[in-house]
Amino acid sequence: MDDFAGAVAVVTGGASGIGAAVVSALRERGARVAVLDLDPSDVTADDQTLPVRCDVADDESVRAAVAQVVDNWGGIDVVVNNAGIGAQGTVADNEDAEWARVLDVNVVGMARVTRAALPHLRASSRAAVVNTGSIAATAGLPQRALYSASKGAVHALTRAMAADHVREGIRVNAVSPGTADTPWIGRLLEKADDPQAERDALNARQPHGRLVSAEEVAGAVVYLASPASGSTTGVALAVDGGMQALRLRPVEQ
Repeated sequence: MDDFAGAVAVVTGGASGIGAAVVSALRERGARVAVLDLDPSDVTADDQTLPVRCDVADDESVRAAVAQVVDNWGGIDVVVNNAGIGAQGTVADNEDAEWARVLDVNVVGMARVTRAALPHLRASSRAAVVNTGSIAATAGLPQRALYSASKGAVHALTRAMAADHVREGIRVNAVSPGTADTPWIGRLLEKADDPQAERDALNARQPHGRLVSAEEVAGAVVYLASPASGSTTGVALAVDGGMQALRLRPVEQ
């Protein structure tokens, strides 16, 4: 498919996990993709791929990265705000500095990147922004107070941005993954007393019985960014195996 032929996309946190899957999916559909990441050294540059070092917590770094993309490819049509960091614990378990750090990356980072790209999105005939949210925004999960707060803010920010920019021809949506099989989850499992038991519990928590794959999330991101979803804006598309919406009876033993 070539529905992104000629388009320029920016993907933050694009060097691994969900971000890398999004980069691959956009490339397959014809987009030129700038991979913005703290460490893009493993990303190979070619005619369709531009690795750019970027810290979304630093406005100067963000503006320089966006300028580099525009200097190379002349504009920006799609922004995928995927960069983010995790956090564990109850509301009592993180100090103010950690709250500020996580919110700065997970929420303000999206604002920084979109703000820097906005003049170029306004000039595009296919402008779209997709933010990576989470099931943690809409379902109360234990030991995720700070992370949940940050992703709840992402969902609210998505709706507000959609309202602000819809009449400029810029669609803004979010994807809301369930627990995804990413490097961050892998590191959490490694720290568990019984990693396999913990993985089994995470699998069982989602009605379809397994973790969400990065490729499944990428498929939703690509749909929301594509012209095929031209009348879709201000939504958070769940990719969670039914975790948010379904209420199944317990499996009989």
